[in-house]
Amino acid sequence: MKKKILLIAAGIILLLVVFFGWTFFGPAVHSPENKYLYVRTGATYNDVTDSLVKNEIIGSKTWFGIAAKMAGYSTIKPGRYEITKGMSLIGLVRKLKNGTQSPVSIVITKFRTREVLAGRMGRALECDSTDILAFMNDPDSLKQFGLDTNNVMVMVMPLTYEMKWNTSPSRIFREFNTAWKTFWTNERKTKADSLGLTPAQVSTLASIIDEETNAASDRPNIASVYLNRIRTGMPLQADPTVKFAMRNFALKRIYEKQLLTPSPYNTYMNKGLPPGPICTPAEHTIDAVLNAPKTDYIYFVASAAFDGTHVFTSNYKDHMAYARLYQKELNNRNVK
Repeated sequence: MKKKILLIAAGIILLLVVFFGWTFFGPAVHSPENKYLYVRTGATYNDVTDSLVKNEIIGSKTWFGIAAKMAGYSTIKPGRYEITKGMSLIGLVRKLKNGTQSPVSIVITKFRTREVLAGRMGRALECDSTDILAFMNDPDSLKQFGLDTNNVMVMVMPLTYEMKWNTSPSRIFREFNTAWKTFWTNERKTKADSLGLTPAQVSTLASIIDEETNAASDRPNIASVYLNRIRTGMPLQADPTVKFAMRNFALKRIYEKQLLTPSPYNTYMNKGLPPGPICTPAEHTIDAVLNAPKTDYIYFVASAAFDGTHVFTSNYKDHMAYARLYQKELNNRNVK
């Protein structure tokens, strides 16, 4: 009889071991629809458990609470946590306890304004776009990077960045600054210096070229035109800067009255480079400026062939002849 009782007790213990083992170490966690649990900065333990239940990641707070006590999970670490199918309660608790976040991959393409950039970052990360804009508009915040509120966008290289979801605005721009400093090698800095330009000015010029053309083969020659104009004290007279000044990027044709738009970015009304970039400059366009060929080109105009290329000239007479051909083609195509 005693042996039978012992066997029953052992069986019960074994069942309990299996039950608790399966409960805490078995596949008890369900992956939510978007695959992630977001824990906001300042969240409490109750906020976390409420979110886990609401998103049907766990069925009950009870077993999670026991697992949390077993693992010593009490300090809440904000972030974006990937919840995989079949994860155990202990695995989930350990991930939250260790703050093992899944980074957010942010692709920066050509952005023209800081508002667009802030909106993109605000949609991808925890921080609000208004906080990011406030950082970009704060001269004191930008001093650490050697930039100001006008040229801060030169630091935003069109790359793919891996950031934690709860990254602060300050940390976002430290990430941008790291990529910027990596790109600006001593060799590139030396080339910029030989042009009489700072890295920020080179990037500002590159941003204008990026807005001028999609034809990669034309970028070096366009760079040479603008560098020649800078050297001779001639206004850049770049149409994209007028679009930027007007904040009308859909314009296909610039008329004389629009050239009078008052703005420090209007290079028809102001000599030299604008105070900052008019878009996030591409790496290859920056290199096109740094490696621009020595030419005597002073003018260029879009080809009347409408193939995306340009015609380069060194005298005004020839330039106007090609410009009239292009204007005629614009009229033929009824471009407004």
